[in-house]
Amino acid sequence: MRNAVAAASRSFRSPGWAPFLPLLFAVPLGYVAVTSILRNRFDQLAYVSLAAVGLVVILAILRSWRNGLYLFLGWLLFEDLVRKYLGNNMAIYFGKDLLAAIVYLSFYLAYRRKALHTLRPPFFVPLFLFFWFAVIQVFNPAASSVAYGLLGLKLYFYYVPLFFVGYALVDSEEELRRFFFANLFVAAVIGGLGIAQALLGHTFLNSEHSSADIDTLSHLYRVAPISGTVIYRPNSVFVSDGRFSYYMILTWLLAFGASGYLLLRHRRGRMAVSIALIVITGGVVLSGSRGALLWTLGSALVCGAAFLWGAPWRQGEVLRVVRTLQRTLLAIGIAFVLLLVLYPQAIQSRLAFYSETLSLDSPDSELVFRVRDYPLRNLLMAFDYPRWPYGYGTGTASLGIQYITRILGVPPMGIGVENGYGALIIEMGIVGLILWIIMSAAVVAAAWNIVRKLKGSPWFPLGFVILWFVFLDMFPFVYTSMTTYQNYIMNAYLWLLLGVLFRLPHVAQSAQAATAVPSARPRGRWSR
Repeated sequence: MRNAVAAASRSFRSPGWAPFLPLLFAVPLGYVAVTSILRNRFDQLAYVSLAAVGLVVILAILRSWRNGLYLFLGWLLFEDLVRKYLGNNMAIYFGKDLLAAIVYLSFYLAYRRKALHTLRPPFFVPLFLFFWFAVIQVFNPAASSVAYGLLGLKLYFYYVPLFFVGYALVDSEEELRRFFFANLFVAAVIGGLGIAQALLGHTFLNSEHSSADIDTLSHLYRVAPISGTVIYRPNSVFVSDGRFSYYMILTWLLAFGASGYLLLRHRRGRMAVSIALIVITGGVVLSGSRGALLWTLGSALVCGAAFLWGAPWRQGEVLRVVRTLQRTLLAIGIAFVLLLVLYPQAIQSRLAFYSETLSLDSPDSELVFRVRDYPLRNLLMAFDYPRWPYGYGTGTASLGIQYITRILGVPPMGIGVENGYGALIIEMGIVGLILWIIMSAAVVAAAWNIVRKLKGSPWFPLGFVILWFVFLDMFPFVYTSMTTYQNYIMNAYLWLLLGVLFRLPHVAQSAQAATAVPSARPRGRWSR
């Protein structure tokens, strides 16, 4: 077996076979393309084009898992845009999973060649226990099909290996900056498109002939209860407004952390990060999502206080941390002023909706109901199901079960609540919920231990925003809804960023050692 893996490893490094492999696919793809043009089947031609691009991407991933990771993230973020214009095709939907598998294969081959470093995570045992309990629950006799369990395993665990990929990716400070700059550039583009869509309406970036599964998600409007103002909730390149708003929360944190890191460490790139922060802030405000607005404001307060706590006080760099907070407030102010000056109606209508539904002084305030009463009510509803002690099976109340029932013809379970802890109780019983909480606490505790090591260094802002995102995604976000964790974008970035976080102490040590080398040179009479 080892000889076979080694041979495969050498074959992927060998350039001899690579130029000829596309020829095996070029003839059938070319034939289908020509017949599609002759028959005016341009939708079929689009699928052929995607297949050709996919082949090139797969070859690129096999040659370099690093570049493959960025290609995977690009498809992960823009897959929904393709689905909107080519129908809700399941082949497109599972394209990201195929790319992830190729990344894992390429990464594993590099690992076998000892071309990278990895580690065993400190939270391995709790994760291991929760995984095998979820596997056992796949065969729960109450589940109408094993397909639900396979779907659940994919949603919970398929992107966990990205932890090891993220750890190996940022093996230098240069790779760290590349990772953050690439992600913030894409986030600024997606946020800018979301702003444009909020101003232009649902006809922008949404197909008129999209499938029924995703059509309603792109036509979501909200009405302010007192003024009657109508606002549109944009989905940008995604199929749902919720996916867009939560992506804005994630990328706002990354932009905030990158801003603090650059002010303490580097000058180059500060303006680009500030522009990204302004655009993403505008996307949060115009998203029409009260959750995105509150979580972003709350994160700004928590992370701002943490930056001051973790500032390098001994080196006298606290002033730079204060400047980070000033620049963040300035970016938020610039975003508001630009929107207010250029598009006053858009910003005023959303501010009216936010104030009328969130202010405790408003007679139509929903703040207490949405934050406390509604999720608690749904949690208690989980105990109304007779199988709450042992559950109905993994995946039976998860995201995407409608595709299982439609494609495979599996009888629907007809169970579920809008509370993440309640969904875990329904799927895996009370033991599943306990194992999830233990695993989540272990992950957050391990991440906190890493962040404490970074205290007083320029890498602390990056580490803390990742820790804060991990905490949000595994505790409050999951409590309100399990779909947030099972959202493939949030899930992939959760495990990928965790790997990046665990590598930060090594990056800091190597960067500081490289800086100290010139000063260690002898200063004797004969030195030059």
